[in-house]
Amino acid sequence: MKTITLRKIPRELAKVLRRKAEIKGVSIKAVIGLFEKSLGTKAKKKASYHDLDKLAGSWTREEAAAFEETLAKQRPIGQLIVLTF
Repeated sequence: MKTITLRKIPRELAKVLRRKAEIKGVSIKAVIGLFEKSLGTKAKKKASYHDLDKLAGSWTREEAAAFEETLAKQRPIGQLIVLTF
């Protein structure tokens, strides 16, 4: 995946991007979907395997959201948004 760093994001735009990701219950990486939709492109999805879930365990949506929320509190990035794809 490539990394793009966007600097000097207008404060209001940064708020909207974070709010959209929060409403969807996902990380800020979901913003890539917004870019794809507006540009009319779609990234290839990687295969998802679940054959080891019973051995390793898996989280409910609520557990994953709580984990993401905790991580977000630990690493605020202010006006800098880094997108990896």
